[in-house]
Amino acid sequence: MIRVIARNEWRRLFAQPLAWALLAAVLAVLAYFFLLALQGFLGLSAKLAGMASAPGATDLVALPLLRAIASVLLLVVPLLGMRALAGERQSGTLAVLQSSGAGSTRIVLGKFAALCGFFIVLIALALAMPASLAIGTHPDWGRLGAGAFGLLWFAAALTGIAIAASSYTRQPVVAAGLALALNLVLWMLDAGARHEGVSSAFINYLALPTHLEPFLHGIVASVDIVYFVLIAALALTLAVRRLNAERVRG
Repeated sequence: MIRVIARNEWRRLFAQPLAWALLAAVLAVLAYFFLLALQGFLGLSAKLAGMASAPGATDLVALPLLRAIASVLLLVVPLLGMRALAGERQSGTLAVLQSSGAGSTRIVLGKFAALCGFFIVLIALALAMPASLAIGTHPDWGRLGAGAFGLLWFAAALTGIAIAASSYTRQPVVAAGLALALNLVLWMLDAGARHEGVSSAFINYLALPTHLEPFLHGIVASVDIVYFVLIAALALTLAVRRLNAERVRG
């Protein structure tokens, strides 16, 4: 049943102009950013050639692009996830899904799987740009692979947040705004605490960049994977509880 829901959600997602428009716009923005970074690297290549431990294309072109992908996901995931449950509720099809015997957990996981599949496609297409650096240079494939792996977990956590936000409202726009606000809070939490002079290991742990940056530096640590899993699991659990409560109320 999860597979059926995911497949239907996947088809519906790509049947909407919004998904195609966002995919095209995001890739265009990232391509422009990539070309600017590449131009800057080529302009510095003469100076870098005379340095003993000069940064390469991976540091100056690929990794900034990976950070740009993460920043874009903060905005794009809420826009695509806003209709996951709020749109179903608004159109009246959520009650049909709930009465079909699928169960709240299967509905939520099916939506989650479909959205994660879309973001895997987006990340894969975006990563084709830094991969093209292999034509004229020698990228650090280990760091690129670790960065891509981290982006997948990052996108999964944001998708869970978007689905949870969508489960608590009838209006997709409100769901997008709520998810975006939560994303930005988690993204800037540690920076805001440092700005106020607050130093806390717990606040640092809660911040999204704390767990994304190690991946971008080629470090794959279980503590960072567990963080993203916990964020996604907590958000999806809240969504399931919300649907179950709604079903009980009728």
